Amino acid sequence: MQEMLNYIDGKWVPSRTRRTDENRNPADRDEVVGTFQASSAEDADDAVAAAKRAYASWRLVPAPKRAEYLFKVGAILTAHKEAFARDMTREMGKVLSETRGDVQEGIDTAFLAGGEGRRLFGDTVPCELPSKAGWSERHPIGVCGLITPWNFPMAIPTWKLFPALVCGNTAVLKPASDTPLSVINLVKACEEAGIPPGVVNVVTGDGRSVGGRLVDHPDVRVISFTGSSEVGRHLAQVCGKSLKRLSLELGGKNAQIVLEDADLDLALDGVLWGAFGTAGQRCTATSRLILHRPIKQRFLEMLVERVKTLKLGNGLDESVQVGPMVSASQRESVHRYVEIGKREDGARLVHGGEFYTRGACEKGWFYTPTIFDGVTRPMRIAREEIFGPVLAVLEARDLDDAIATLNDTDYGLSSSIYTRDVNHAFRAIRDIEAGITYVNGPTIGAEVQLPFGGVKDTGNGHREASHTVLDVFTEWKSVYVDYSGRLQRAQIDTESASG
Repeated sequence: MQEMLNYIDGKWVPSRTRRTDENRNPADRDEVVGTFQASSAEDADDAVAAAKRAYASWRLVPAPKRAEYLFKVGAILTAHKEAFARDMTREMGKVLSETRGDVQEGIDTAFLAGGEGRRLFGDTVPCELPSKAGWSERHPIGVCGLITPWNFPMAIPTWKLFPALVCGNTAVLKPASDTPLSVINLVKACEEAGIPPGVVNVVTGDGRSVGGRLVDHPDVRVISFTGSSEVGRHLAQVCGKSLKRLSLELGGKNAQIVLEDADLDLALDGVLWGAFGTAGQRCTATSRLILHRPIKQRFLEMLVERVKTLKLGNGLDESVQVGPMVSASQRESVHRYVEIGKREDGARLVHGGEFYTRGACEKGWFYTPTIFDGVTRPMRIAREEIFGPVLAVLEARDLDDAIATLNDTDYGLSSSIYTRDVNHAFRAIRDIEAGITYVNGPTIGAEVQLPFGGVKDTGNGHREASHTVLDVFTEWKSVYVDYSGRLQRAQIDTESASG
């Protein structure tokens, strides 16, 4: 067991509180992964002050040079991929194949963001007056507060950190209390790459003391948050008072449609991965399955049979397919929703619905993959984010009914349709209200070169990943250079303008 420190101004330091919290393995609560600083608002203040000092010089480093640091970080993550993945499985629970993918997503983001160091494109446009040039360019904003979740404890921090850095900003990371080790590993990679002191800082602790202070701090110019819609609304109110830039990536209630003409075996593989990968603890997880009436009963029978074969256990075991819930409280939250589903008129529990405590799982926070049939649109288990291995099955008369059912939610992150009909596929792409639509693929599995985010209660219009994330971490500046040697008035002198 090792005590992990905060990283502020290029130094590993204890919290001012001198208190620590234990981080336990969710697959085996007897194993303490490490102890982490239970930091205070004053620790957050120290980190912001360091980031503000570093910003004065970091913003002047040419973007291609800033990018070179990210390429080095990507190489370090590559070299330590297996070790970091195993640490992540121990602290978060998801299986090794998924934690390797989590680290790989961080690697991909390092190289994608690094590539932007030689782009950061603006526009050069013709001006309406002679002997005058005009263009736009991106400028950094300042100190960024990055508040990250526990389900992708390295990938999501890199989505925020790397674009912020390549744009010339500095950052304070506040990792989720359940998974701080993966962010510590990420910051160690940044340190090894030689990123200057103060440019990257990490402060561990609870959301109220550390995250709340970052949101309130007048020197923090940008907040990027991934978490629940409830917290996101609160942050929007707080940041709105000071007009602070805020990027929100919030919840989802994602659905997979399976039509009569679909490849049912392929659709079955998709829903198993979408609903029960990461034990359903993804904002893109398949929480609803919308089945075309002619194939509904057959597909449901196929699904239940396959779910019965899923192996639960410690994610360090390569044969395990489903790991634990991240914490006891998360498991209790999932179970409360299962009890709600049991009470909803018409819903029928066809599999699962209980803690899983067999064998080696006895000491972990495991939950049996769960399926409800007979679910209808108004039910809470069809409308509210559960964030666990619980799948609600709904029936659709036809494509239009399926799309209407999918859209009947407050969220709009990811969506999926399985069909062999190209016309059905393109109608779904056009009519589904979501930031992501998969055709013949599950609702999970986004790639970093495309924008990530959603509509409605899923966010506030910003996107992560791709080049679109640069809009979160930059301000636009329009530049005009008049080399005519005389006063020229735009719009007013246009009609008489001549070479």
